[in-house]
Parts: sequence; structure tokens; C-alpha cells
Amino acid sequence: MYWLPFAFLTAISLSTADALSKRALKNTDGLVVVWVREGYALPFLSLGFIFVPIPDLDKTFWLSVAGLVPLEIVALLMYIKAIKLSPLSLTVPFMALSPIFIILIAFVFLGEWPSRAGIVGIFFIAAGAYMLNASASSTGFLGPLKAVLKEPGSILMVGVAMIYSLTATLGKVAVTHSSPIFFGFFYPFTLTLVLTAFVIARGKFRLVFSKPATFLPIGLCTATMMFAHFIAISLTQVAYMISVKRTSLLFSVLYGKILFNEVNIRERLLGSAIMLLGVFLIILF
Repeated sequence: MYWLPFAFLTAISLSTADALSKRALKNTDGLVVVWVREGYALPFLSLGFIFVPIPDLDKTFWLSVAGLVPLEIVALLMYIKAIKLSPLSLTVPFMALSPIFIILIAFVFLGEWPSRAGIVGIFFIAAGAYMLNASASSTGFLGPLKAVLKEPGSILMVGVAMIYSLTATLGKVAVTHSSPIFFGFFYPFTLTLVLTAFVIARGKFRLVFSKPATFLPIGLCTATMMFAHFIAISLTQVAYMISVKRTSLLFSVLYGKILFNEVNIRERLLGSAIMLLGVFLIILF
């Protein structure tokens, strides 16, 4: 069980990075914060990258990376905009929808039917998403669903979950044609290079160094999340580790209350917990 503390550290670091990013977004451009999440992690990641062997990288690896990078950048921009526009407790939990989209993609393109546990998991995730806005049921059964449609951050995060269901497949290809540890260090460097071109083109590169006291903790949390992620994976099965990592949904809801005084936290915690149960069923069974 040595992997468990590292898996929880991954979840806590991810949710902390989200909370710090939301705080920074009060007076910082969204594109700059996207760069900060990747770029400020590099000084910490570079320490480990020195000791990572470089595998033979074939054409399939580079093609998968070429497909991953634009999708990842779009997802990051949507993610940051989502947590800026809407409460953490009504945005981050929708990342639990990714397993549903992965199942749908497998069904449409591969004809793969989900297992019984997968079907039950989908039900729990849908029920949990409904519970996030349970208070809106006072306006009718469809009230919680209508509330989601009125929350721009929630809609954006559903889109992010959909994109990440695609990048999960491409990422698996890239890892298969390299190594998990190498890709875990290589990918942030690549994203930062591309994002740097975007930031320079928008004339905002100087802004990424304007608030080091605000930005460094975000980078540290991102780097910690990556280190802990790969240590945990090296000690246990990926499915177990990812299941624990998804507890970041609950931590994000708590941060929403503690740091931003968000409302209806009990129902959002309950909804997130039900969604997390659905994720467990899909991933573990």
C-alpha cells in the first residue's frame, strides 16, 4: 500500500493547482495561467528529467504527439475558462464524465459494449451530475439539468471531459511507443514550447513573469502532481491509482467552500461522491 499516499498526493496537488489557478484568474489573463500551469512546473520537472532514459521514438510516437498537443491546448484553455467563469464545485466534478465518453467512443468505433459494472457506473455518474444542482429540483424534475445549461463553466467542463476521452487514447499510444516516465516529463516540455509561441504571438510573454509569488505555487503543485502520479503508477496498477486520483473532485469542492465561499456544498459533495463511485465501478470492474 506504499502507492496510496502518493496517489492521494496526486489528487490533492491537482485540486490545489486548480484552486490556486482560480484565485490567480481574478486579475490574470487565462492564457497566461494556462502557460503558468505547465511552464512553472518545468524547473521542478527538469531535475527528474535528467535521470530519465530516452527511448527509441518512432513515427507513431511523433504522430500521436502531433495529435495530442492541439487537443490538449484547447482542453487546457477551456478548463481554465471554466473554473474562471463558474464555481469549482460546479465545474471540476464534470471531469468524471470522461469514462462515459471513453465507453461511448469504444462502442461507436469498436462495437465494444460496457460491462454490467460499467453500465451501473454510468448510472451513478449521471445521478451524481444531477445531484450537483439538486436544489434546482424545486423548479421541477428537469431543474438540475436546466441549471447545468445555465452555468457556462459546467458546459465547458463537459467539453473538456469529452476532449480528454480522446487524448486518453492518443496518450496511451504515445506511452506505448516510448515509456510512461519519459512521456510524463517530455509532454509538459512540449506543451510549454507550443504555449510559449501562443503567448508571444498575443504579446503576453512578459506577463508570465509578472507575479512569481502567485505563479510558483501553481507550478510546484503541478510538478508535485506529476511526480506523485508516476511514483504511484510504478508501485501499483494504473486503474487503482487513477481511481484514487479522481478523489480530486471532492477536494476541489471543499476548496470551493474554504477559499471561495461557494454555496450548496453539501449537495455538491454528495453529487461528486456519487460520480466518484461511478468512476470506481467503471475503472476497477
